[in-house]
Amino acid sequence: MLQGVGLYVGAVLGTGLLVLPSLAAKAAGPAALVAFFVLVVVSAPVAATFGALAGRHPDAGGPATFARRAFGRRASAVAGWWFYFGALAGMPAASAFGAAYVTDLVGGGRTTTVVVAVALVLVAVGVNAVGVELSGRVQLVLTAFLAVLLVGAVVLSAPHAQPEHLRPFAPHGVGGVATAVSLLVWSFTGWETVTHLAPDFRRPRRDLPLATGISIVVIGVLYLAVGGMTILVLGPAAGSAQAPLAELLGRSLGTSVRVIAAVVAVVVTLGVLNVFVASMSKLGAALGRDGALPSWLAKGSNAGEVPRRSLLVVTAGIAVSFVVTALTGFRLEPALRAENACLAGIYLVAMLAGLRLLPARRRQWWVALAAVVLVLAVFVLAGWYLVFPAMVAAGALAYLKFSARRAAAAGV
Repeated sequence: MLQGVGLYVGAVLGTGLLVLPSLAAKAAGPAALVAFFVLVVVSAPVAATFGALAGRHPDAGGPATFARRAFGRRASAVAGWWFYFGALAGMPAASAFGAAYVTDLVGGGRTTTVVVAVALVLVAVGVNAVGVELSGRVQLVLTAFLAVLLVGAVVLSAPHAQPEHLRPFAPHGVGGVATAVSLLVWSFTGWETVTHLAPDFRRPRRDLPLATGISIVVIGVLYLAVGGMTILVLGPAAGSAQAPLAELLGRSLGTSVRVIAAVVAVVVTLGVLNVFVASMSKLGAALGRDGALPSWLAKGSNAGEVPRRSLLVVTAGIAVSFVVTALTGFRLEPALRAENACLAGIYLVAMLAGLRLLPARRRQWWVALAAVVLVLAVFVLAGWYLVFPAMVAAGALAYLKFSARRAAAAGV
């Protein structure tokens, strides 16, 4: 259960806190705090539903398995592809968030950020090639370290808070808050990642919901505290800060703290990459097992197995994603919002599956219903970025049709 808390907190609380408070402040000003609060409220029923579903249906497919049980093979393939290929699109952004802290310390601009980001991904891939058990133990240590750092940053920067930085509160209006919410969705994703590792838990039906509940409280408090301090301490500079956490620590204890912040950012980013790479690898094996991807990937989908074939494909996919991001000027926001649109789709399908799979009219069912309404609102905020998950869904359905025809031609 404790490793579960480490995985959840590391996945959800990790890289989002490194840069996104700054992006949200740029989009909405002090009203970014409203966006943080909205997403804390949204994430609670969503996280609880994921925990309940994973506890009842532990499988490496995660949301894809929930979709298959509730709606059939096509919905499962679409949900699986959304995570598999959506997360691949966002990996450069995830790794660059931590790499930005290193660049802030040593200089070198975009080149340093790209090199460090690639190195972090390679380390995460290497750790996952060993196995999930080691990953869980390391994650627990990393998460405890992160929590101590964030609490320290909030406490030490509190004396520098200035209430006048809250005025004007919403300089960009409701539209700015909506943009901040769509950006901050990244900060509250990760609840789905641990569901792919559910079979590896000793007692998933008990441990996953309990780990989820503890994680919701920890994550909500820390996000609101750090987001609030970013606005109150940095003021208008919050929107332009490359590494706001380092800025908070630097103003409290001096610029030497940037060294500590850079080291911690690297460790935290490794923790997030570790969870996502593990989840994508397990999911790829499950999709290969279920026919939504080539059957060659199926090896490693069972509990305790290492999906090395899927891990190899994930690594190649991340490399392609880095190349595309580099060719487009290493602009992270479009890739981030495209991935967020995919994740919003996954969340919506999973919450709808909860209404079919959880006991009707019981507490967990009502929580899932609330989650459906909340996630639907976030889904709409994705706007035209919904084109990306629509294209991925079309690819998933086309693959199913192609594989069915090939199986029929082979007489299977």
